[in-house]
This record gives sequence, structure tokens and C-alpha cells, in this order.
Amino acid sequence: MRSRRRWAVLAAGVAAQTAASAVVYGVPFLVPSLRDERGLSLAAVGIVVAAPTLGLLMALIAWGAVVDRVGERLPMAVGLGFCGVLTGVLALLAPSSLVTAVVLLVLAGIGAASVNAASGRLIMGWFDVDERGLAMGIRQTAQPLGVAAAGLVLPTLATREGPLPALGWPALACLVCAVVVVIVAADPPRTPRAPGDAPPASPYRTAVLPRVHAASALLVLPQFAISAFSLEYLVREQGWSPAVAGIFVAVAQIAGAGGRIASGWWSDRVGSRLRPMRQLAVASAAVLLVFSFGDLAVGLVAVAAIAAGSIITVADNGLAFTATAEIAGPGWSGRALGVQNTTQNIVATAAPPVLGALIGASSYAVGFAVAALAPLAAIAVTPVAAEPEPERVTAARAASGD
Repeated sequence: MRSRRRWAVLAAGVAAQTAASAVVYGVPFLVPSLRDERGLSLAAVGIVVAAPTLGLLMALIAWGAVVDRVGERLPMAVGLGFCGVLTGVLALLAPSSLVTAVVLLVLAGIGAASVNAASGRLIMGWFDVDERGLAMGIRQTAQPLGVAAAGLVLPTLATREGPLPALGWPALACLVCAVVVVIVAADPPRTPRAPGDAPPASPYRTAVLPRVHAASALLVLPQFAISAFSLEYLVREQGWSPAVAGIFVAVAQIAGAGGRIASGWWSDRVGSRLRPMRQLAVASAAVLLVFSFGDLAVGLVAVAAIAAGSIITVADNGLAFTATAEIAGPGWSGRALGVQNTTQNIVATAAPPVLGALIGASSYAVGFAVAALAPLAAIAVTPVAAEPEPERVTAARAASGD
């Protein structure tokens, strides 16, 4: 019988990931205030936006190895608490030096990385294969929910209190959620390896898992094209107020959270993670090209593309995480999810400054049209034909003697 506790554990994981995401991915909502306060170029402010994801990039694989060895709850709580403390220091000090602010954001991202590895592995331990897509989809709503919460609060606080002090509220959320993790997020029951058993074989002996990582990393570019620049575009190009633009982006992100759940449910029903992922790559390329057309011709079309893109470009994320964990198996899932997050965050770290420089030198239409090349490449890279069959199909065939 399945334990009801799995839903409480999932809720704690979602809360923890939401708080961490508000720190790591909420910085774009400070861009207009930072530029006004400090006179920064779009390329320079892109470095600030990329700082927390750089911290994630530096620590994900290491956190994954720790989680594989000691379990999920303790690393997640410690890392989330560290993220909260460092972000709180940044908010309280509001340093005049941009270098100091970037260093603190990088350190906060290092702490937040623990949640990325541990919360995904919790789902693999607590949920069976026929619920994992849905559960991972729910877990993946944490990022858009964190972005939505940041969009609702940070622009207004940044206008009233200043851009860096505004980060005090997500810092507090991280500290509170660290306590919740300790109380609620129990490590899943697992059968220990018998003495003398060989350690599980590396899932990287074939190209399937690296191709999943590569395709998922390519699909990060459209996601960050939308999330990093949508508020700036609405404020600077469409003349919206920061508060109204923040509400619009927040609502779109909440809709994106629903899209992640729907894509996870879809993958459970069709018995595949990678076929839906490839179809979403097609849709992501299309929405970026529609935005480019709208920026050139009809502003309302560009705004509609932002709304649609906030749903479409994030819907594949849970599918890639679920596929990674299932292919890797329980002995390697922490490290594999760390690699998965790392490859994604390589793109996430580079995307804001590179796209910012490209848009600044040309236009939004050109920048987003170039970004559309990434999901087009992901269509070819996604290893649909090599996807392992679902565990329930394998079990059914074994029972029938096939």
C-alpha cells in the first residue's frame, strides 16, 4: 500500500524549491530598478541575473554526490538555510559594490543547489513509476511559482525599498522552509545494498543519458529568453509600469506551473517522457518565432507570445528530470540529477548576458529568433527511439513470460 506521507514530502519539497527559486530566478525582476539606481547596461545587469545560477552550476554535482551517500533531508535543509542566510546578508547590507553583490548571489546559489538534487531524488524514492511524471511535474511547478511570487512582490518592493533590500523576503522564506524540510521531508525507505554486492553500474556507459542532458539544456534557452527579459520588454518596449508587468509575468508563470503538471500527467498516460519532450521542443521554437514577428509588426502578438511561452517553454523541464532519474536508477539518480541541473545551468548562466548583449546590439526580434535555433536542435537531439520502456511494461512482460 502506498504511503500517504509521500504527498506531505512532495509538498515540503515544492515549498523548499519555490523559496530557493524566488532567490535564484527572482533577480530579473530587479533589473529595471537596478538599471535606474546604478546606471547599468543590459549586458552588465545580465551578469547580476546570472550570478545565482552560476552558484548552482558550481555545486550541483557535488550536492548530488552528497545526497546519493547520506540521503535527502539533511543536505536540503542545510543548503536552503545557507541560501537564506547569504541572501539575507545581501538584503541587509545592500552593498554599493556590484562585485560584492554578485559574490553573495553566487554563494546563495551554491546553497540553493542542494534543493535541486535532493527534492527530485525524494520523488523517485516516494512515488511509483505510474505517478512519477505527475509528481515530478508538481515538483517542477516550484520554479514558476517562485518566479511568480517574485514577480508579484519584488518590483514593488524594489521601487519602495531598493532592489537589493527587496531580496529580504525570499531570504526569510528560505529559512522558514529549511525548518519545514527538517520536520516533514523524511528520506524515503530504501533497501540497503547487501555486503559484497557490486555498486550500481554507471548510466553514462551509453549516449542516451548525455543526449537527454543535451536536449534539456538546449530547451533552457527559450525558457530563459522568456523569463529573463519579459518584464524588461514589457516595461521598456511596451511602456507598462513595473508593477503591472510584474503581475502579468506572475500570472503567466502560475499558468506555466499548471503546464508542468499537465505534461507530467501526459507522460504517465503515454508511457514516455521523451516523446512529449520532443513535441514541446517544436512548440518552443514556434513561440519564439511568433514573438519575433510580433516585435517587428504587432506588439500585442509579442505580448501574447510571452504569455504562451511562459507555459510552453517550461513544460518540458519535469519530463527531462523524470527521464534522467529513471534512466540513472536509485544508485546514481542524485549525481545524474546534478549533471542534469549543471548542463541546464550552463545555458541558464550564459543566456542572460549573451542574449542581453545580442538584443542590445540588434533588437528583441533578432535575439529571440536566434534563441529559436536551440529548441530546433533539441528536436534532433532528444533520444526518443532509445528511451527505455517504462518499468510497469517491463514488469508486465516478465510476469507474462515474454
